[in-house]
Amino acid sequence: MCFPGSLVRPPEGRSREVRSAVRTGPERLQPGPSPRAWRSPLSLVGTEDALLQQLADSMLKEDCASELKVHLARSLPLPSNVNRPRIDLIVFVVNLHSKYSLRNVEESLHHVDTTFFLGKVGFLITGAGREGHCSIHRNTVVRLARTYRSPLLFCDLEVEGFRAAVAQRLVRMLQICAGHVPGVSALNLLSLLRSSENPALEDV
Repeated sequence: MCFPGSLVRPPEGRSREVRSAVRTGPERLQPGPSPRAWRSPLSLVGTEDALLQQLADSMLKEDCASELKVHLARSLPLPSNVNRPRIDLIVFVVNLHSKYSLRNVEESLHHVDTTFFLGKVGFLITGAGREGHCSIHRNTVVRLARTYRSPLLFCDLEVEGFRAAVAQRLVRMLQICAGHVPGVSALNLLSLLRSSENPALEDV
C-alpha cells in the first residue's frame, strides 16, 4: 500500500467534481474526520462515467442539511492539488459487464493508504440484475471486498429507484465516516455492514 503522497501524481483530466453549493478543487485523499460540520467529500471511483454521474446527482438530492460534495474519478491516483480537503469515504464501483472496470479498480486500490481500510472504503457492484450476460462473476468482487476487509453493496445503477436507494445509503455511510453521527465510528459501520447484507443504516 502507498501513503497519501502517492495519491497525488497525474494523470490529468481523470477526475471531476459534483458539488451542491461550493466548488473546490479535486479532493486529496487523506483520512480523518472533516474539520467543518458537513464539509464531507466522498469519492466515487469507476469507469462508468454516466452511471457515476447519475449516482452523484441522486446523492445530492438527499435532504441531509449539508454541503455535500461528491468527487468522481475514473481511477487513482488523483492529479496533484495542494488545496484539496480530505476524503471521508471512497467507493469503488465495479460493473459486472466490464472486465476493464474490475481491472481499473484493482489497480487503483494499490494507491489507497492502508488507514482507509478501517471503515472508509466500500465497494459497489452494478449490473448484477443481468447476471446471465456478465463478464465478471459477482463472487470475484465479493472476494476482492473480503481481501480488503471492506463492505460491499449491490445495486443496478441503471434503475432509478435502486440508484436512489443506494444513494441514500451512501450519504448515511458518509455521515458516519465523517464523524457526524454521535457514538458511531467508521469501524462501527464496517462491523455492521460486514455482519449483514442489508443493514439498516437509518437505524444507526
